[in-house]
Amino acid sequence: MDTLRIKQAEDLIKKAGSASKGSETLKEPREGTINTELFEKAFKDLIKAEDFIYSSLPSHELSQEEAQVFTRKLLDAREKIEGMLADFGVMEKASSEDKIGKISQEFIFITTKSNFKKILVKMGVNVQHIIVAGVPLEAEDMKQINPKIPDAALKSINKKIEHVKNDISRKMEQLNLKNILVMAENDLSGQLLGKRAEDIYGAQVILEDNLKDLKAPELLKILSDAH
Repeated sequence: MDTLRIKQAEDLIKKAGSASKGSETLKEPREGTINTELFEKAFKDLIKAEDFIYSSLPSHELSQEEAQVFTRKLLDAREKIEGMLADFGVMEKASSEDKIGKISQEFIFITTKSNFKKILVKMGVNVQHIIVAGVPLEAEDMKQINPKIPDAALKSINKKIEHVKNDISRKMEQLNLKNILVMAENDLSGQLLGKRAEDIYGAQVILEDNLKDLKAPELLKILSDAH
């Protein structure tokens, strides 16, 4: 690697290690041992991110898909860098899951499937803050999802919708929260749920192409941006 690429990688390390929103107090470093394996992994993440500097010449503009890959690598590196800083006492050792656990207390999450709920819980979201809709928030939207659904079946759907809406209202009251965040996959069910939740509750909507591939640092960034 030439001098220029090393300098650019160092700059990326500084950006990746920068504190995000909030006022975290950094302490004087203590004696310690460098976790060379973690450092190597962080550096590899940054080198992969650095490739976009060259592939995006001369404008350095990235498409949404490219930006997702680029920022994912920076977030992966940042988590490793924060771990090394914690080893030297510069900052408190807190995993992305720990941070998600704190910031997620300010949201009620609505998603479309139980397995998405499990993914969110695994990454630190309090299960009491998650609602699985399973149905759209308006019966007429079901016709878009399944045009052949008989009218008789819509009566059952309406009952489920009423239950979901009651569940949302109850949690908003119990938890004293108004911040609704829809997290689902970018398919028709997710799009319809997001649109209705936005109209009814003023919800913020995050639709991922593959929600199961979402990592904790990425969710942390989503919540920080939505905060």
